[in-house]
Amino acid sequence: MIRTSADVVPPRAPASAQALLERRCLVVSGLVQGVGFRPFVYRLATELGLSGWVKNTPVGVCVEVEGEAGAIDELARRLRSEPPPNAVIRRVEMTAGAAVGVSGFSIEPSDAAGAAESQVPQDLAPCRDCTAEVFDPGDRLYRYPFATCTQCGPRFTIIQSMPYDRAHTTMASFALCAECRRDYEDPMTRRFHAQAVACAACGPQLALWDTNGRTLSSDDDALREAADAIRRGLIVAVKGVGGFHLMADASNDAAVRELRRRKQRPDKPFAVLCGSLDVVRSICRVGDVEASLLRSAQAPIVILPARRSDVAPSVAPGNPHLGVMLPPSLLHLLLMHDLRTPVVATSGNRSDEPICTREHEAVARFRDIADLLLVHDRPIARHADDSVVRVIAGEGVVLRLGRGYAPLAVPGTPSRPMMLAVGGGHKNAVAVVTSNGTVLSQHVGSLANPDSRVVFHRTAADLAWLHGVSPDALVCDLHPDDPAAPEARAPGRAMIPIQHHHAHIVSCMAEHELDGPVLGVAWDGTGYGTDGTIWGGEFLVADRASWRRIGHLRRFRLPGADHAVREPRRSALGVLFELFGTRAIERTDLAPVASFSESDRAIMGRMLGRGINSPVTSSAGRLFDAVSALIGIRQITTFEGQAAMELEFAAEEIPPHLPLRKIPPSPLWQRGVRGDLPAGDRGESQSTGEPYPIEVMERGGVLVVDWGPTILAIVDDLERGVPASWMARAFHDALVDAIVAVAQRAGQERVVLTGGCFQNRYLTERALDRLVASGFRVYRHRSVPPNDGGLALGQGVAASRQLHPPPSPPPQRGRAREGVALSRPS
Repeated sequence: MIRTSADVVPPRAPASAQALLERRCLVVSGLVQGVGFRPFVYRLATELGLSGWVKNTPVGVCVEVEGEAGAIDELARRLRSEPPPNAVIRRVEMTAGAAVGVSGFSIEPSDAAGAAESQVPQDLAPCRDCTAEVFDPGDRLYRYPFATCTQCGPRFTIIQSMPYDRAHTTMASFALCAECRRDYEDPMTRRFHAQAVACAACGPQLALWDTNGRTLSSDDDALREAADAIRRGLIVAVKGVGGFHLMADASNDAAVRELRRRKQRPDKPFAVLCGSLDVVRSICRVGDVEASLLRSAQAPIVILPARRSDVAPSVAPGNPHLGVMLPPSLLHLLLMHDLRTPVVATSGNRSDEPICTREHEAVARFRDIADLLLVHDRPIARHADDSVVRVIAGEGVVLRLGRGYAPLAVPGTPSRPMMLAVGGGHKNAVAVVTSNGTVLSQHVGSLANPDSRVVFHRTAADLAWLHGVSPDALVCDLHPDDPAAPEARAPGRAMIPIQHHHAHIVSCMAEHELDGPVLGVAWDGTGYGTDGTIWGGEFLVADRASWRRIGHLRRFRLPGADHAVREPRRSALGVLFELFGTRAIERTDLAPVASFSESDRAIMGRMLGRGINSPVTSSAGRLFDAVSALIGIRQITTFEGQAAMELEFAAEEIPPHLPLRKIPPSPLWQRGVRGDLPAGDRGESQSTGEPYPIEVMERGGVLVVDWGPTILAIVDDLERGVPASWMARAFHDALVDAIVAVAQRAGQERVVLTGGCFQNRYLTERALDRLVASGFRVYRHRSVPPNDGGLALGQGVAASRQLHPPPSPPPQRGRAREGVALSRPS
């Protein structure tokens, strides 16, 4: 029974009883809405014989309780120690009041007044109990794909405003039948105040459409016929939790190749959906951590080493891994039960487009991609791609923040003014800085597509609305031409630019609640530098508000600028030109040079020689690309990061500890091409299985990591036919040597590893091991993506700290010099 304060006049207890009672108000903040917290409080208070009420408010869950002091203390203790499985308790504040002798305990209507501070709940995968019910022929929910309870089902993707109540979700239009209402109001059921509760009699329904939007079948028939279509090699668009999936039989190579052709995605791996963990183990190697992630309530895509299996090679061409997930909803689970085979389940979009969320929009967008559409009539309030997680050094690292993990709330110092951080132009996500911390949105993607820019605006406005924020200021990248900033610019709102790599470092610091200073190793593809060059292989001593560049990778030119991102061979030419000058263009014995026609080589030579459309960079990402092209792995890419990924795969092909073997002296080193190399490094035999030589030298007060000896050694090894995997491994190990060498000279105990390059498992694990062995405390990403998906978080936290600096600590002798702030509010 739901009671309002107007319904009940609390009876007065006898005076003697009142003297024994205490009254307290508890405000619980964190992730406490949409996770069964109010029913949990109801049952706990009833068990302890307490009276009062519980309700949702914008700041969290408020509990007014009366009873014996010991029982109230026990309630407070168990609220903290025994919360529902998916709840996250940030804070419990308790105040005392005068007892009035209230009897009974109730769940009161939510209070919508006030600024929103409660964490927005994420979507949850099916729980065991709901799964058992939909597979029980005797249950009224048998094969109903939208069954849910307080421990599972959609949340973030159906919420229209906070606090989280049915009336504030896209389920509001589905009136509860008598049986569902009885479950909803019975405190002894799992569906007590489960806001998405429904059944076949009163809830959302399925339909199978053709590509013109005509209904072919409904309900369970639609589900079975969709499974049959996939089994027959057709491509089916399936409306899920946060958008559509495009599905095809993962064992049918022809169907997968056809999906690639239609989706215009020639090489990028497809995700695979499996019906059970046993099926995942049949196609991949699964460790305990990976299994835990797969079975978690977030149900992300987990990147796993693939086994030889019936999965078609075109699912992940040339990739030794598969991205695999278990069903994120009962609809997916029932579909997989009927299919009994893994399927490709890729985001419902074309390359660089946002994921589709509306069925009638899907008819237009998938007309040339899907053969059929399996849709339902529960509206999706906002998109949420599948989250992607990779296990690195024994722990899951979120690479894409989406369904199950988004939005991500990071506690922090209250900020005024409130701000919107707009992230970057690639792997975009936005963040709002509220009075209670910073909240990072779900993945938006590239802003190169007009439709993606529409989704960007919608996501930014939606995130601010959900959290009660009307931004007074915008935080953006320092780059004057960054595509996110103009999209968010508005009259009267200040723009606060934050340097790209500082934002990366601060995002990791915020995740670990660090203030600084730290040594930040920020390695990625592209970030605007304060000297007008493209940075990306940076070593910054930083705190949350300021930074100082103490080192970087040796620079080289990128012929064709942005074209080099898609053509690693251009980065290779830039690296070779830096070492050999114009002679580099004549080295047609090297794969990247030979891949150009004679006329194109001449053009490249003029561009590099004159510095025309050839910006200077210190990018680690482009250096990875250059080496991938140089050793013959990848000259032209079809998706971001492809060349560096394949270089990492090559490095992992061989055992971690290589046997050493001597190789002849280097002809290039014998000729003295690099006269500044130490004499002992020229003309001597080298051992494969050891890192390539790399130098760290000081130039103008800044440490420069010189990869010149590394590239020369690679060229030598190419001449001698050393396998690509050996060269890839030695290159990675050389970079790890450089990271440790800079750390040893930086004077900071704490080291932060951040940026897209640290999605590379081999690089991250080797750097982590070496740094820890050298006595450093190392911090890396886990819940916040290391790539540009975490950029907005760092922007928002850095801007907030710049506007609200902490009190200055007393000076300490012997400390490393604090960073100088180079990015300040405009």
